[in-house]
Amino acid sequence: MDIARAPQKKTTRHLLIGAGALALVLITIWTLSLDPASQSIERSAVLIDSVRRGDVVREVRGPGTLVPEHIRFITAQASARVERLASESGRRVNAGDVLLELSNPDLQIQTMQAEQQVRQAQIELLNLRTSLRSQLLTQQGVVASTRTQFVNASQEAMAADSLAKLKLLSSFELANKKAAAEEYTTRLRVERERLTLMEQAIDSQIATQQSQVVQLRAIADNQQARLRSLSVRAPDAGVLQDLTLQLGQWVPEGTTLAKVVQPGKLKAVLRIPESQAKDVVLGQKASIDTRNGLVAGHVSRKDPSAQGGTVTVDVVLDGPLPNGAVPDLSVDGTIVIEKLNNVLFSGRPAFSSGSGSVSLFKLVDGGKAAVRVPVELGRSSVNVIEILRGLDVGDQIIVSDMSQYANVARVRIK
Repeated sequence: MDIARAPQKKTTRHLLIGAGALALVLITIWTLSLDPASQSIERSAVLIDSVRRGDVVREVRGPGTLVPEHIRFITAQASARVERLASESGRRVNAGDVLLELSNPDLQIQTMQAEQQVRQAQIELLNLRTSLRSQLLTQQGVVASTRTQFVNASQEAMAADSLAKLKLLSSFELANKKAAAEEYTTRLRVERERLTLMEQAIDSQIATQQSQVVQLRAIADNQQARLRSLSVRAPDAGVLQDLTLQLGQWVPEGTTLAKVVQPGKLKAVLRIPESQAKDVVLGQKASIDTRNGLVAGHVSRKDPSAQGGTVTVDVVLDGPLPNGAVPDLSVDGTIVIEKLNNVLFSGRPAFSSGSGSVSLFKLVDGGKAAVRVPVELGRSSVNVIEILRGLDVGDQIIVSDMSQYANVARVRIK
């Protein structure tokens, strides 16, 4: 027999479910209300610097090398084969010392042909002068003969005219005599003009042939110089470098054979980042670290263009070089840009490329946390940067790289 039971009350169960749902909602709201920037970071993992006020010396720094101020490159003036090495890299040489001997039989033949052409041109010049002089003398003789005939014809015409007046000569003979006189007058004028033209043409023809001789002489001299250059000599006194040729090696024309440098006269060639090089001007003081001492100098040249993100700057060394300073030595250079008086500054943030607005983490709560604050930076130096707005004296900021916390507004510092 079934017994009817009263339904159990659901008040307790409903209360438990409601309490659990409420707790879940509260946890969710609390989680959502948490600051997403409440990440933690070890104090030893960051660099912290304080904001200070005072004088700052702006500097830019860059790596570089020591380069000789005076470098004399020795190049091959003609293609040739190495026959003898009279010196080697690292030796001190004097001007005129033989460094190596080259050979080129074809160049010797070309030089002899050039000399032969000069001699042939000189012979042609001599023949031309003789020929023109002979022609001139011949024409002078023609002029003299024509003048004599002109005089005779003129006298005969005058005599015929006198006889005709006395009725002793016919008019026909008189006309012939006068025509002959006029003919020789014209012939004398023509021959004299021809003589004048020949005298004027002689100078121009001889000058043309002389210029040909001069040109061929210059070509022959150039060939002689190329032939003499096969005996390579030091153009200046100094230290020989980069002589790496081997016996029997063929050297094309224009190839650099070696170079002579003066090791006592060195300059520093620095590579300054292009973002900092804009403030570098000629004459600024610099300091060169040779790893064996510091050498004072000044900026002597600045490359007008950037290559590979850097600008080349030459620094002339004013002080004596330390021991071990040799060409191609790696150095570090620091150039003094200007001095800033009574400015607010701090250590330069690792991610800052220069002036402008950035956001930095400032320490709060006694150094237990850091919050992101907007800061406007000014002029920068190698290790410090000017602060225009956003921070005060005594504020502590994180200057190490915080790019991994780019989306975080607050971090805890443990």
